Amino acid sequence: MKSGIDNKVTEIIDDTFEVTEVTYIPDINDKKLTFGNKGLRLTATVLYIDMRGSTAILNKHNRTSVAKIHKAYFHTIVTIAKSLNGEVRSFNGDGMLVLFQGKTVTRLSDAVSAAMQMKWMLTSPDSKVKRKMEKYTAVDFGIGIHYGDILCSKVGIAGENNRDLVWIGNAINKSVKIGDKHHNDIGISQIVYNNLEDRVKYTTEKDWLGNDVKKDIWQQATIEYNDVQKVYYFTTYHIEVT
Repeated sequence: MKSGIDNKVTEIIDDTFEVTEVTYIPDINDKKLTFGNKGLRLTATVLYIDMRGSTAILNKHNRTSVAKIHKAYFHTIVTIAKSLNGEVRSFNGDGMLVLFQGKTVTRLSDAVSAAMQMKWMLTSPDSKVKRKMEKYTAVDFGIGIHYGDILCSKVGIAGENNRDLVWIGNAINKSVKIGDKHHNDIGISQIVYNNLEDRVKYTTEKDWLGNDVKKDIWQQATIEYNDVQKVYYFTTYHIEVT
C-alpha cells in the first residue's frame, strides 16, 4: 500500500496539471474529470449557505429530530436553487454550495433572488417551512455570494463512496467568508453589488409627496479577506415564495 500511495502522490505532484475550460457546472460523473492531473475551469456565481449552531441542535434534540431538521432545511434550499438554474454541489454537513454558471447580471441577480427566497422560507412568520421547523428549533444561517473563476478537480479513489469534487478559487472562499459574517441575512461582494439588476437591488417606496422612489436595500460593511479590508454589502430583505 505504501508504495502505491508514494507512486501516486509523486505522479500528482511532479506531473503537469491539465486544465480544460468549460461553460457548465461539472458533476461527479463528468467524464472529463479523472483521478489524474486534470481539472475543469469555469466561471460561476457562488451562493454559500451555512446552518449555524448544529452542535447545539444535536445536543438539544434526538438524532431523528436532527435528521428531520436537516432534511427540511436542505430540501428547501435545493428546490429554490434549482428553480433558478442553480446547481447544488458540496453538501458538507451544515453548509452547501450553489453554483450558477456564468457571471452575467442576470446570473448574479438570480443567485441573489434565490438567497432572498431562501431567507423568506426559513425566517418569515408567513412561511409554513419556518413554522414547521420551529417545532424543534429556529434555524440560524448565513448566506454569502461572490463570483469568479473556479477550478474543479476530482479527488479520492475509484468507488462510489470514495471520491468527491474540490472547488478551488476566490469565488468559493470569499462567498464563505461573507456568509460567515451574518445571522439570517445575505451578504454579497462589492463586485456582485455593482452588477445587480434593479429587481434585487432596490425596493420602491413613497416619498412624503406620494411619489414612487427607489430605495437601495443593501448596506455597506467591510470584512478582512487575505489580510486586507474589503467592502461588501448585506441586506435583511427577502422575496416571498408563492
